[in-house]
Amino acid sequence: MIPRTYLIGLLVCACFSGWSEYVSAQPVEQLIETQSDAVTEAIRSQDTIDALADETQRMLSTYRNTIRQTESLRVYVEQLDRLLDSQQKEAASLETQLQEIEVTQRDIMPLLVRMLDHLVQFVALDIPFLPQERQERLNRLRNTFDQSDLTVTEKYRSIMEAYQIETDYGRTIEGYRGAITIDGQERTVDFLRIGRLALLYQGLDGQEVGHWNQSTQEWEPLPSSYRRAINRGLQIAAKQSVPNLLLLPVPAPSEVTQ
Repeated sequence: MIPRTYLIGLLVCACFSGWSEYVSAQPVEQLIETQSDAVTEAIRSQDTIDALADETQRMLSTYRNTIRQTESLRVYVEQLDRLLDSQQKEAASLETQLQEIEVTQRDIMPLLVRMLDHLVQFVALDIPFLPQERQERLNRLRNTFDQSDLTVTEKYRSIMEAYQIETDYGRTIEGYRGAITIDGQERTVDFLRIGRLALLYQGLDGQEVGHWNQSTQEWEPLPSSYRRAINRGLQIAAKQSVPNLLLLPVPAPSEVTQ
């Protein structure tokens, strides 16, 4: 009996012997060419694979960038939408305010005119101190109201300043020099105004003194006993003396009837 290993060896030798005869029968150049074609095809396939891999990576990167840009644009668009909505609300509010301002201007101008008329009447009925200065202020107010290039706010501010000045007159003491007409004769005197309670005068020689009688609407002389008090009042108004008690004639309060 022939061992199995021996038979296998014979078969292997036979196979190699047959292959050797087949190979030797093929031209060497053809084998080399076949092998070269296979290598070239393998290189070409690898290049294709590499190109596809690069293209895939590039497309993935582009996709990711597009996703990020899309998200940024979405956030930006949402912000613009909120901003646009806010601007639209603000524009609507401004439009409403403008309409209200137009209505207010139409309503406030007649009020300012009435305030000016009342101020003119008040000055005319008040004791006649600083007549020229106060009249010039009223004239400026009238001119201000007639100027179309001034806003309602500016006109309102002007008349409120005039009201404030007139209000301050009632809380101050003042001395000034001016002209007075008595018995048809005009003379220069020193006036002493005590708020709106009294308007007195003293001649430049210091001898003649008098006051405005609001009831009779006339200047009336005062006894010489008031010279010292009026002179002291003028000194206080000029800040040449400290405030002190002054005995001066003032109109008695009128009785209010129901």
